[in-house]
Amino acid sequence: MNRQIQAISNDMGALAEDVRSLMGATADMAEEKVVEARKRLAAALNDGKTILERVKAKAVEGAKATDQAMHAHPYQAIGIAFGVAAIITCLIARRCTCKRD
Repeated sequence: MNRQIQAISNDMGALAEDVRSLMGATADMAEEKVVEARKRLAAALNDGKTILERVKAKAVEGAKATDQAMHAHPYQAIGIAFGVAAIITCLIARRCTCKRD
């Protein structure tokens, strides 16, 4: 999960850098539409940063809660994982059987 969060963070960083480059390239343009677009783009960039930080915080919070639950109730967690895996296996097997008919 940390790899996914890091990948998303890297992608957002690259996007933010592209936005900054675009804003720098259009800085000398004074056309009204360009100025308005730059303002909207800057606002969207700030909103994106805020959302990314919230998502990171929630992901870390969820991972910590899961870790605590796994340590507090290891056998129940194993049982639940086994049950979910069994249900998914049955559904996949059923689906494969239906395709053959």
